Formats: sequence, structure tokens, C-alpha cells
Amino acid sequence: MTTLDSPIASVLGKATPAKRKKLEDGLGLRTVGDLLRHFPRRYLETGKLTKVHDLKIGQLLCVVGEIVECRQLTYKDRRTGRPAYRVEAVLSTDGPRLKMTFFAKNKHMADWHQSRVAEGRRGVFLGKADRFRNEWQLVNPAMTIFGLADDAEGEESIVDQIGDLYPIYPLTKGVETWDIARAVRAARGQVDVIPELLPDGVREEYDVLDVVTALDWIHTPDRREQVARAQHRFRFEEALVTQLVLARRRRALRELGATARTGGDGALQVAFDERLPFTLTDGQREIGEQIARDLAQPHPMNRLLQGEVGSGKTLVALRAMLRVVDSGGQAALLAPTEVLAQQHYRSIVTMLGELAEGGTIFGSGEGTRVDLLTGSMTKTQRTEPMSRAASGEAGIVIGTHALLQEKVQFADLGLVVVDEQHRFGVEQRAALIDKAQVPPHLLVMTATPIPRTVAMTVFGDLEVSTLRELPAGRAPIQTNVVPLAEQPSWINRVWARVGEEVEKGHQVYVVCPRIAGDDAEADQDEVVDVDDEGNPVAPAASLAAVEEVVQHLAKGPLEGLRVARLHGKLPADEKDATMRAFARHDIDVLVSTTVIEVGVDVANATTMVILDAERFGVSQLHQLRGRVGRGGLPGLCLLVSHADDPTSPARERLDAVASTTDGFVLSRIDLEQRREGDVLGASQAGRRSSLENLRVLRDEDTIVAAREAAERLLERDPALTDAPLLADAVADLERSQRGDFVDKS
Repeated sequence: MTTLDSPIASVLGKATPAKRKKLEDGLGLRTVGDLLRHFPRRYLETGKLTKVHDLKIGQLLCVVGEIVECRQLTYKDRRTGRPAYRVEAVLSTDGPRLKMTFFAKNKHMADWHQSRVAEGRRGVFLGKADRFRNEWQLVNPAMTIFGLADDAEGEESIVDQIGDLYPIYPLTKGVETWDIARAVRAARGQVDVIPELLPDGVREEYDVLDVVTALDWIHTPDRREQVARAQHRFRFEEALVTQLVLARRRRALRELGATARTGGDGALQVAFDERLPFTLTDGQREIGEQIARDLAQPHPMNRLLQGEVGSGKTLVALRAMLRVVDSGGQAALLAPTEVLAQQHYRSIVTMLGELAEGGTIFGSGEGTRVDLLTGSMTKTQRTEPMSRAASGEAGIVIGTHALLQEKVQFADLGLVVVDEQHRFGVEQRAALIDKAQVPPHLLVMTATPIPRTVAMTVFGDLEVSTLRELPAGRAPIQTNVVPLAEQPSWINRVWARVGEEVEKGHQVYVVCPRIAGDDAEADQDEVVDVDDEGNPVAPAASLAAVEEVVQHLAKGPLEGLRVARLHGKLPADEKDATMRAFARHDIDVLVSTTVIEVGVDVANATTMVILDAERFGVSQLHQLRGRVGRGGLPGLCLLVSHADDPTSPARERLDAVASTTDGFVLSRIDLEQRREGDVLGASQAGRRSSLENLRVLRDEDTIVAAREAAERLLERDPALTDAPLLADAVADLERSQRGDFVDKS
């Protein structure tokens, strides 16, 4: 008996071993269950000619069309000198006509081709668009003709079996959509039992189809309404399993014991607040109070703090760290790069002043010690900071991955602050948390605004706080696209504009996507555009590189200005010295990779030029430009691009960034434009998203409903004993790589 666990070969009939291997390896379909869960990506209406607009050479087409012309021609084969044959047919769509050519070595084969594509025939045609002699062609077309057998054995046309809507499946080379449709039909005829994952009560309460009906309607629908109902079923199912994982994790966290950090007499935090030269924003105050309530609980805080560039997240985090120090504990701040760790160290020490010199003759009575630990420090340099962390003398320790080393110990680690959390894996965060004797409180920060549904789906085990206000003193930033493909001479005006800013006494960043030659900065956020088939598009041959741009500017358009370089491969002391020099205004123009994306705060920097800006994502461009306009002076960001198509996704990204400075608006645009797996941290563009059926923006209502359903299920049945199949699915997700993906806290 064929079951969902049976190998896919059991339903492939006369398919060759080569085709079976392509289904298994190319599409990952190894069982019948995998096949039935391989859903169509769109549907063609078999009763109508397909609308075709804006054809592009190389575009993959799958259309319903009608043959309106067909003729057989004889010609002389140049290689053999013998007669050869070709059949030329013209396919009509609701748009341009497409010419198809079929070659035959003998008259019998030519007649067979001509009979299949005779005038008046209609069917589904798959091929690539091309131009030849000013005519559109459908190159190497594969087809299935309505009413004709699919193969020599006389099997009835799969289209005629399917009906009014023809499913178009995700494919791999050597597999056509009708190969999958035929296998699916065979599987549905052979599999008698399809287990139902969702409890009856949940399906009734949330109006969700049963699994058998949903599978039939998604593979062989009669109407669009059936497709919509079936898709909703599987999206809800995926959302529910995901939300159950997150809800169980939230419950497990609440059950863990933690030391309540009530703030003691609050002397250190009060002293810090009194020395602040400005007033906290309402948002900073409200979120600070919420964090204080969390820290006072006997279970771990698990909170995500998100906010616009420059909204003051670091200040909120610092006040939380001071509260823990007032409670007798320690706090650790984990940053993804040395540049950011050093920047945090300098800014926190500056904000604290003498409060950062606790235990020294320069410190105040309420003070503590702030230490820095990075991987580039020598053994001698690390000795004293490690000793103070282990003894508890250092109340705040800031560092990179060096904090995760086994030798680094804390006396009483009460709070872990993780900055730019998407740069750290689950194991890395766990390594730091494990250094505490009892589970510490956790605060993770991100400067990338996160849409509500992403927060619910990916960070659902975290409580989310959002800083939307900008502190006083933040100036507006004007952003302009500089399209060099259309106006190559404009680059001269760019460098002239940089010179004008320097003459005013201001400073400038120039950002490049490369360090030197073909070396990329170690950055996961560079965008890889994809073509119509989802294949990555190769980048331009020569992208701007820091080392080359520095030399060009210093000897050319910016000669006489103080130009310096910064990138991730420089020695740590050189990077730190460069940033200090830039902050002191010893450097006019800093040419850098994206190491300045977050945390870098130089008030006198007013202008940023981003070269090859089309190589960056929306959110990253927004983060980069947030480095300017931080000192009350108006900011300018110039997005220099070689994108030659004004309608391309790359140009649309740049136009979106230029149109608004609202990070929350841009985060939605980013998610809509780029592959979701990229934004959610699973993959670069062009690869499969970790979410199979769900799209976090499109399916917002479904996600909200699934979260509610998950909470209700666990309230009634925490172990899901009444829904064993659902419990198994939740356990599988918790064990799988997707469990790590979901655990992006």
C-alpha cells in the first residue's frame, strides 16, 4: 500500500531513473508526502489565452496558446548534404505572437510534429522568449496539447484530466510541470490515508479546510476560490506549528529561575541620569520602566529592543545595565565587530564619565568599572579585564566574540545585551548566557526596524519594545540617486559636492562594497539580484573597492584633503586609531566598507557617498545613511549607481530609500522586494526561504490568528496530548534547522 512515507518512485510510473533523480535531488522530493506538499506556484486558465506583456529575451514563459499558422519546410542539411525538414508554427497568446520551430531528420518525424501543432490546436507551452529577424520566438518549447495523448503509449492528456485551472509547479532542469502534475495525480489515486494534523475544533473555529480537500483543491482546482481556500489551509498550518514552537519557548523561559534585579538603592543609575545633558524621550522613559519591571521578576527577561537609527537604544540598554550593577550584578554587551565594540566602549565611558572609574582614585563613590575585550587584544592586554570580570570589579564588560571564550568568566552575570542580534548564531548567544550561574536577563537590540508580523513569526519568543521617537538634535537627511548609467558625468559633481562640505568644516563618508579587487567585506547583507527564473545575477565586473578608491580620490578629485581608509581586514589597532582620528576631525573623508554601518557616531559627519549602491539592500542603505546628520547639521546621502535599467529591482530599491527616511516603511519595502529568507536571516536572495507557504506581510491575518490558536491550545493542553500529530510536527520543527532559524532571539 502506498503511503505518504513511500518513496516517490512508487508513483512515477514509467518515468526514467534520470528523471526520478532530478525530482529527488533537484527538487528534494523523496517521498510521496514530499510530492503532495510540492504546491503549484501559479495557475493558468485553460479556457483562455494567456496574457503576455513586456516580453524580455531569455524570459521563461509558460502559457496557454493557440496555433494560428503551421507549415512544413524542406531544406538541405549542410553537414550531410541530405534533405532535412523543419516545422514552423505561430502561437497566438493574449499579447505578442510567438514563432516555434521544430527540426526533423525525416519526413515521418516532420509529419508528426505538424500533426501535433496543426492550426487550431491549443495547449500549454513552455519555453524561453527570444528575438530573431524582428520576430518573437519560443525557443525549445515543451508542450502538452489539449485532447492529444501526452506520450507514445497513448495516455490521456494531463491537461484534460485537470480541468479549467492548470497548475504550474516550481521546477528544476529536465523536469516539466506536467511531469509533476502526472505524478501528483497518480499519488492521489494510490494513497488511501492522509493523516489530519489540525484538531477538528481548531479547523472549525478558524474556518480551515480538512487536509484531503485542501490537497485536492490545491493540485486540481476547478475555481480560483478553491485555490485560495486550500492555500489558506496550508499557510495556517505552518503558522500554527511555528507559533506553537514559540509559545512553548515563551512558557519554558518563564519557568526558568532568575535572580530578580530590583536596582537596590539605584545610586548609580540616579547619578547617571543626573549628569545627562538632555532629557530622555517619552519612549526611552517608558521602555526603561518596562525593562526595570522585567528585571525585577524572578524569571529571565527576554526582550527585543528595536528602533530607528539614532533613536537612543544604547542609552536605554546602558540604563538597564546600570540597574543590574546597582543590584549587585554584572552586565555584558556583545557586539558583532571590533569597530562597533570599541565605539560602544568609548561612548559608554564618555556618557558615564567618572562613574566609569569605580574603584580608582578618579572614580566616584557610586561608580563601576567598564572593560573592553576583543579578539585582537594580546594575552597581556586581556589579563586585567578578564580578572576584573571574574572578580566582579568590572560591572560592565563590552566585547566581541572574545567574550565567548571559555577562559572569560563572570562573578555574577545578570544581564546580557546583544547588539545587532542577527549577526550572532544561537550557539554564540548560548555560550555567553551559559557563563551565568543562573539564567541571566536578555536584551537584544536591532537598528533594523522589524514589521509586526516578522516580530511575531521570527522573534515570537521575545517581548518587543519599539523606539519610534528621535532625540532632539537629529537633522533631516536628503537622499539622492546618482544614476551614472544615464549621466556618467555626474560623478564629477559628486566629488565637487564632497569638497564643498569639507570646505564648510564638515566630514564625509564614502562607502564601497569591496575592500580590494574581488575581495568582499565579510558581510552577509550584500544583495544578490535574481533573474526571472530565480537565478543569481552576476555583479558588475568591477565594483568600487576601498583601497583603489582611496588612491583615486587622494590623487585626483579630492587631492589636498585628508583621505583615509577603513575596512575589516585592517589590524584592530589601526581601525581604532582611524576611527579616533576621524572623531577628532583629523580626517576629512573616510573611505570605508560597511564596518561603519552601525554604532559609529561622529556628529560632524554630514555627507555620505555610497558607491555601487545597487549592491546593498534597503535596510542596509538606511542604516548606512544614519551615520550622518547626527550632530544637528542637515545630512546628505548620495546613492551612486551603475544600474542601467530604471525599472530594475536594484533601481527600485534606491528610489525607495530616497523617497523616505521612515525605517518602518522601508522595512516593509525591503521584505516585499527581497526574498523573505534573506530578510529573515535564512539565506541570500535566489535561495529558498525558510518559510515554505507563509509570507509574513501577505499572511498577516493568518499569523495573528495562528498565534491566538496556539495560545488557546496550550492553555487547554500544554503537552498537546490530544493532538499527537500536531505535537510531532512541533517537535520536528524544534529539532530541525528551522528550529534554529526560528530561534533568532
